[in-house]
Amino acid sequence: MPDQPDLNDRVRFGAAYYVEYHPTDADRDLERDLDLMAEAGFSVIRVGESTWSTWEPEDGRFELDWLEPVLDGAHARGIDVILGTPTYAVPPWLARKYPEIAGERRTGQRNHWGARQEMDLTHAAYKFYSERVIRAVVGRYADHSAVIGFQVDNEPGLQLLHNENVFQAFVDHLRKQYGDVETLNREWGLVYWSHRLSTWADLWRPDGNAQPQYDLAWRRFQTQLVTDFIAWQAGIVREIAPAQKFVTTCIAYSRPGVDDPQLTSALDVTAGNPYYTMQDGLALPSPEDVPQGWTTTGTWTIFHSADRMYSSKQAPFLVTETNAGAIGGPATNVPAFDGQWRQVAWAMIARGARMIEYWHWHTLHYGTETYWIGVLPHDQQPGRVYEQLAALGGEITTAEAHLRGLVPDAEVGLLWSNESKRGLMGQPSLAQADGSGDPGSYERIVGAFYRGAFETGAPVRIVHDGQLALREPAEVAAELPVLLVPALYVASDDLLDWLRAYAEAGGHLVLGPRTGYADAEARARLETKPGRLAEVAGVDYQEFSNLSVPAPVRGSGLDVPEGATATAWADYLRVSGGAEVLVEYDHRALGAYPAVTTAPAGAGRVTTVGTVPDPALAAAVLRWVAPGEGEVWRSLAGGSVTVTSATNGEGRRLRVLHNWSWEPATVTLPAAVTDLLGDGAGLAAGERLELGAWDVRVLVEG
Repeated sequence: MPDQPDLNDRVRFGAAYYVEYHPTDADRDLERDLDLMAEAGFSVIRVGESTWSTWEPEDGRFELDWLEPVLDGAHARGIDVILGTPTYAVPPWLARKYPEIAGERRTGQRNHWGARQEMDLTHAAYKFYSERVIRAVVGRYADHSAVIGFQVDNEPGLQLLHNENVFQAFVDHLRKQYGDVETLNREWGLVYWSHRLSTWADLWRPDGNAQPQYDLAWRRFQTQLVTDFIAWQAGIVREIAPAQKFVTTCIAYSRPGVDDPQLTSALDVTAGNPYYTMQDGLALPSPEDVPQGWTTTGTWTIFHSADRMYSSKQAPFLVTETNAGAIGGPATNVPAFDGQWRQVAWAMIARGARMIEYWHWHTLHYGTETYWIGVLPHDQQPGRVYEQLAALGGEITTAEAHLRGLVPDAEVGLLWSNESKRGLMGQPSLAQADGSGDPGSYERIVGAFYRGAFETGAPVRIVHDGQLALREPAEVAAELPVLLVPALYVASDDLLDWLRAYAEAGGHLVLGPRTGYADAEARARLETKPGRLAEVAGVDYQEFSNLSVPAPVRGSGLDVPEGATATAWADYLRVSGGAEVLVEYDHRALGAYPAVTTAPAGAGRVTTVGTVPDPALAAAVLRWVAPGEGEVWRSLAGGSVTVTSATNGEGRRLRVLHNWSWEPATVTLPAAVTDLLGDGAGLAAGERLELGAWDVRVLVEG
């Protein structure tokens, strides 16, 4: 793979642009649109990924020239272009001629056509035609001066495929991994319910499967299919395109077929599509107990989404899609309040975004996404959205020199495990309102701990389990003195031993519910829980309980605000070593067990949280484990104000201050700064800074 292109030269700003969707004179609209983009400070557009049937209206008949005026016009105005391959939306002629390429969400039940991503991405016929259109489109425009990079496919991993050829490939995969059926029988515990295999032909289909080891292997295999598919496309593009042009795909992180470190390993840069609830969904304090999905709700989720994208390659990332106007359909009309676009964009930039690109420029007049509102509304005239984004584009241009090489600061690490996410999808620990298992259990538990760090102003670096294994524990302890490890349900012995070594090397290890309970095959461990960590944590447990209603808690070794609660889950912790009790349940039954404990471990410490903390309890714990000593800027955060920071390529610290409220706020600056979004004037230490409603200020020290 060629060296990754340098995307740190600027923060690009723009939108997806589909001139082919215009209902009126496309040539006239193109010139007007590009002029409006240039006036708004747009420096990038994304094109071409959604219209295979326009590139190839009939089998083998290509029409490739229609995009050239867009690229020429963009280049003339200094606007970069990301060109997409159109493989996620199969043309009707291909579905008609080769109906067998349809994907199956259940064995033998083909997807109906009429949406997108209905296909089996492993099918030979689909891949033949995909390669042909990729070579045609990329070959036509690979050397165009406007094109800086390529997006292969679009939001992959939508479905788990049950096609015959996929299942047979899964069986072959298991044969290579386990060698023989007796090994598989032993590793998966197939003596249970008489599931022992006598031959590979005995393996049942996934549709009716109830065995968690099978489920984990099946989900893991599906993510590998998606990873291989994207790497295959990236390889084709690299055969054709100049090496200095990057290759990526845009990721919807909630999709079941995505394992983001694997998926991005064959790509030059991570790109993601964070969508979020606008208006009061961004108010602080954030609403509680809001289910999260492909769109997120709560200010903390903006930062969490950015940190997830950074984590994929531990490197800056691109935002390829995010809200322009109201997003989600005809009954989801929640356009942003004035100022909220600026707030979200600057939060993303501070956490590592090298591009902010909106979906999309021109609101559609037809199709499924008619009411996914773009930069221009249905009347195609610039309005409030355009004006707000144009102001933001001007700000990014003004601050450009200070944004080069920007790296988000971090004080707290958070271990992310896609294996545990998959394991808890198959065997959910938390319950939904109706009592059924919540397949989003992993995200709920981890989100509670991330939110605690957010509430205290402690910046987080999300690190994947596989990334940790490549580093020395002492090195990580020095860089990230606190490491949150909630819901690490599926973990190898080596990973758990690494965590112990991290604590003994001086790190503060914070264990959350479900951590260390199962091994790498999602089998419940034989040893005392938390597995391989109970001794160093000074606590263990045998029993655990779901909590149908929150349980009140009280502090005994740390300050816990009145009204804080334990939610959803409780491990019946027992002090078995030198652990100190920090938080107790104020509950007749649970009161016999501590909610939070801590114990010294070598040069470090292990704190165990046996519940899913509500925001107040999570913040209390994080305030204790990561007090931010000497970090005077953190004291400014509180109420509706947040403070985040990043360091640019010159070593200068940026401080980004938000006011997530209608009510103005005032802060007193602890150091001298320059206001990048104002008139560039210097502000002295001790000076008061006014933040208006839904306001953001970007300050640079030194």
